[in-house]
Amino acid sequence: MRYPFHTVDVFTEQPFGGNPLAVLPDARGLEAEQMQRVAREFNYSETTFVLPAELPDCDRRVRIFTPTTELPFAGHPTLGTAFVLALLGEFTPGQGEVRDIMFEEGAGRVPVRLRWKDGSPRSVELTAPQAFRQTAEDLEASALAECLGLEEGDLLIGNGEPALISCGLAFLLVRIGSLAAIQRARLHLDAWQRHLKGREAARMLYLYCNQAEGEGVDAHVRLFAPAEGVAEDPATGSAATALGGYLAVHRPERSGSFRWSLEQGLEIARPSRLEIAADKRDGVVTAVRCRGACAAVSQGTISLPD
Repeated sequence: MRYPFHTVDVFTEQPFGGNPLAVLPDARGLEAEQMQRVAREFNYSETTFVLPAELPDCDRRVRIFTPTTELPFAGHPTLGTAFVLALLGEFTPGQGEVRDIMFEEGAGRVPVRLRWKDGSPRSVELTAPQAFRQTAEDLEASALAECLGLEEGDLLIGNGEPALISCGLAFLLVRIGSLAAIQRARLHLDAWQRHLKGREAARMLYLYCNQAEGEGVDAHVRLFAPAEGVAEDPATGSAATALGGYLAVHRPERSGSFRWSLEQGLEIARPSRLEIAADKRDGVVTAVRCRGACAAVSQGTISLPD
């Protein structure tokens, strides 16, 4: 069996930046085990497989695989898949060169907004499929610092942190005190295996610093996901979405709409720009969104044994 595929870079306007994604726009006939083998072959942080929706109010069902496992939700795969389907003409612009669609994913319904410019798709925005959640995690600062190659003083610990944050997929948020410290962080796999392997909260370590290299950028972030087979992710939309919820919760205003710009991937030569936004009403986060540009890179077919 031969299946067409497309690759696209997400959270960048230029090819060879951002986070690469492989998309199979018609995965009918593939079993989960075959999807996992294809994802392992591409060896990107994620590969997506598009199927007819099972829920009546959704446009497509999207299954998302890392090289080792299936995910219920992820940001750059959601955005990149919508972009590829728009390139193929499966979604066309409406009034104002905008089109709203709905994806069915493991975490639930994911609203997606496509934007065109001069007749070509340019950027995509998703709304988190689940409400923001935050729980404190009892992890020793010394163990975290050793895993990241940092000093304990580089980590900002306390007030319920480090925290597990989620809008559909959970990440351990580790706040870092300076740009210099987050830039020199390196995942030490041997230390992670000694201290954190097997801890559900430590499957994906999301580092955040409220300083940045780029002009007009609010924060510098990094993601290490050893349990998912991803040494370092160039851009992580689902983590950025959860971060938007976290930042909104900790704003002093009880109501409002807030926006932040993030940079990621600079340490691995995949510069990425992520835009996040959150709405807050009477102290409760009511919606979190993540947006980014996309760039088409390649297309072809992959053959699977019958």
